[in-house]
Amino acid sequence: GGMVAFDIRGGEQAAFRFIQHLELFAFAESLGGVESLIEHPQTMSHASMAAAARAAAGIRGGTIRVSAGIEDPEDLVADMARALGHLA
Repeated sequence: GGMVAFDIRGGEQAAFRFIQHLELFAFAESLGGVESLIEHPQTMSHASMAAAARAAAGIRGGTIRVSAGIEDPEDLVADMARALGHLA
């Protein structure tokens, strides 16, 4: 699997709305398994960093981090597209 990070326009509120509408991704930092994970670094993996350090690292309220697992890539893309549709 691979890892990618991106920003959702609309900040933290939009990021959590997006995450809530996903069906295939587990909302977790790391489970040590092969499933696809999604997390909000500002409030999870990087929450202990100072706000200035997070900003310098490019971690903002709308930042989402995804770790792709072994699920069918087309299913994962469709799940994310469906969740993004709820932000419009």
